[in-house]
Amino acid sequence: MEQYDVTGMSCAACSARVEKAVTKVKGVTSCSVSLLTNSMGVEGTAPPQDIISAVEKAGYGAKLKGTGAKKADNSADSLRDTETPKLRKRLIASVIFLVILMYFSMGHMMWGFPLPSWFDGNHVAMGLVQLLLSGIIMVINSKFFVNGFKGFINRSPNMDTLVALGSGASFVWSVYALFMMTDAQLHGNADAVMMYMDEFYFESAAMILTLITVGKMLEARSKGKTTDALKGLMKLAPKTANVIRSGIEQTIPAEEVVKDDIFVVRPGESIPVDGVVTDGESAVNESALTGESIPVDKTVGDNVSAATINQTGFITCKASRVGEDTTLSQIKMFLTRMGRNARFIVTGDVTQIDLPRKSDSGLVRTMEILRGVDGIGIVEFDKRDIVRHPLVKHIVEAFDRCVEKDGTGDR
Repeated sequence: MEQYDVTGMSCAACSARVEKAVTKVKGVTSCSVSLLTNSMGVEGTAPPQDIISAVEKAGYGAKLKGTGAKKADNSADSLRDTETPKLRKRLIASVIFLVILMYFSMGHMMWGFPLPSWFDGNHVAMGLVQLLLSGIIMVINSKFFVNGFKGFINRSPNMDTLVALGSGASFVWSVYALFMMTDAQLHGNADAVMMYMDEFYFESAAMILTLITVGKMLEARSKGKTTDALKGLMKLAPKTANVIRSGIEQTIPAEEVVKDDIFVVRPGESIPVDGVVTDGESAVNESALTGESIPVDKTVGDNVSAATINQTGFITCKASRVGEDTTLSQIKMFLTRMGRNARFIVTGDVTQIDLPRKSDSGLVRTMEILRGVDGIGIVEFDKRDIVRHPLVKHIVEAFDRCVEKDGTGDR
């Protein structure tokens, strides 16, 4: 499966639109887009350039993720919360100018706040000040207009399009009213001046942008907290592996281990990839994955999983699943696909997952991933799935605690 970074998505409709556009590309057999990590997984024979072109035609951006060591860095970068600090700065700046704008536009009418003396009878100056302040707020939040009208031009309107149209309509009408009021004042028509004065909606245009920015920041913060569970999973995996090639032991990045490589694990080291023990005996601590605190004895022929810790003996293993095929990576993909679209309930030995709509192709892909994990059985595939496996139970519990701790759960 080829992995891509996708930019420009702001809501579930965006991810669905990207998925639909890529699915139509000749040679694509399946596509799954994650709004949580702004990433996309594509299976099939279609060349990357065709896939990227399809995403761009839909009004978004895409690029291939790196390979090898760079891939791990990119994966970590994709989970880093970079949006919340940017949105916080935008919000603070917007609120400062909005307070000043509301003072001039509504303060003197609603609460009798005093205005500078040079505003007395100078309605055009009042309109120009409001025009300037609302224009500054629109520039601060120009991303809404850039993304919104880009989607509109590409016939794929999104939430930003709605915000841009609402705020833009208020601003354009207010500018029209300002010009008409200026003309009326030049002709000495006081009644028309006051009529057009009441048609100013500069504060509405600015208020829409500021309130939506509040929502965007809260959403980004919630998203950033949710990805903490994924970042915790990534930290479990070791960065290097000791492989034997041409009879020589070499230390290489774990991402460069290939299937059937022979690797060694000393006491106290983490196992880099999934494999089968070919020599030696040891006790392996699998609590990171299963939650079981008692080490499991491993001997020749037994399976070992990435991120578990070799405790007592020196073992030699043969890599069986590497990269995104390891159990750890599949769990990460599971959480990435599900994100906050599902509600997790843990009761005894059963992990119950209330799933979103059945037609969600990303959900279908998640089920395929789960079926590929040893020991996981899908009992039912309808409105809900019951997954009986201690590994998934432990990870889902950790994820659920992380979400509920910050009050971002759906319960």
